Formats: sequence, C-alpha cells, structure tokens
Amino acid sequence: MILRAKRAILPMAAHAKDMAQEAAIPVQKRNNKQMGPTRRAVCSMQAVLACMFAFAAPAQSADLYICWVGGSGYTMTGRMQLSPGAMAKPLVTEGDVTDFEITGYHRGREIGSWSLAERTASTTWFLRFEPDTMNFPVGGNFGSLVSQGWNANGNVDDCGNPGFGFNSGNYAQDVCINGKYIRVSSIDPATPLRAQTTPPRRDCKDTMLFSKTRKD
Repeated sequence: MILRAKRAILPMAAHAKDMAQEAAIPVQKRNNKQMGPTRRAVCSMQAVLACMFAFAAPAQSADLYICWVGGSGYTMTGRMQLSPGAMAKPLVTEGDVTDFEITGYHRGREIGSWSLAERTASTTWFLRFEPDTMNFPVGGNFGSLVSQGWNANGNVDDCGNPGFGFNSGNYAQDVCINGKYIRVSSIDPATPLRAQTTPPRRDCKDTMLFSKTRKD
C-alpha cells in the first residue's frame, strides 16, 4: 500500500513542475507560440501601421516669396501661400493657392498692389508653379502651362483703375498699372521667375533672379 501511494504522487509532482515552467514563460512569448505564423504576421503589420500613423506629421501649408525685375526700373515683390500638400505636387495651379499678393515698384517707389482677396469674377487669375524647381514656368503663349496672369490678361490692360497686375506670355513679362500696359517694363519672356523662402527687398538685389530688358 505504501509503495503504490508513492507511485501516484510522482506523476502529480511532474505535472505541477511543468505548469510552473509554463507560467515562467513571458506572456507575449506564450501568446506568439499559440497564435501561429499567419496571426503573428497580421499582428506585426498592425504594429507597423500604428507606428506609421503615430509618427506621420500632417502636411503643412507653404509660404513662398517672389521678386521680379522688369525693365526701366520696374520691380515687383510678392507672397504666395499654398494649401497643405501642394508642395508635393509636380505642378501647382491657382487652385492650390490660398493667399497671394503682389506689389509693384518703380525705382523703389510703390506704384500699386493686388491681392487674391480683391479677386472678382472678371479678374484674370492664372498661375503655374513647379515646387521641385521653385520655378514659375514662363515663355509660352498666354494661358498655356508656361505662362502667368496675375490680375493681368494677355493684353496686360485689365488690372483695374486703380490697379496693378503682372503678365507673362510669349512676347514679354510685364506689368499693368491702372488698366494700362506699361511697355517699358517688358523683359524677355524666357527670363527665369523663381520663388524663394525669405521675404525679398523691393529692389530684388538680394535674390538670384537676373532680368534682361527687351531691346526694342
């Protein structure tokens, strides 16, 4: 009778030892062992996605500046704000612009300005911008992908009176003042027009933009 009791106790002791060893295994390790390879892969992917969303920053709006040097002492400065995510596009249009303003000068004296807040149904408002190169495409027919119309049409005569506007077509880049085309402001239509990240001086001497006056 005593020998049989000892034999019965031995299996029970071994089972208790196995349970203690299982309890000593970390919970995460035991769960991974039980869930199988497919379920583990799904959980890993969920963890990766959670990290991506946690660290992804929301797209920010962009503030850029413009400085243009025309002929006969005419210059123009400007500021443009783009909607969040617009800087990631290959081509920005006027639909991506949330705020815009330009100011014209003649030999340093302010001669007029225009802002997007003044836009009406009849305002000429056409803009193309390439974020990767920071260039405003110029030199082509007005209304094409390589032209600009900022409160000034192809004839450069619809900026209002009083008013100010800028145009870039296939003949020239020039300005409109009080509803009139300022011919002497015209420069070569292919002159590069770039944006910058810092506010410019009104004479544009602190920019890398070089303009060449059209010879008549």
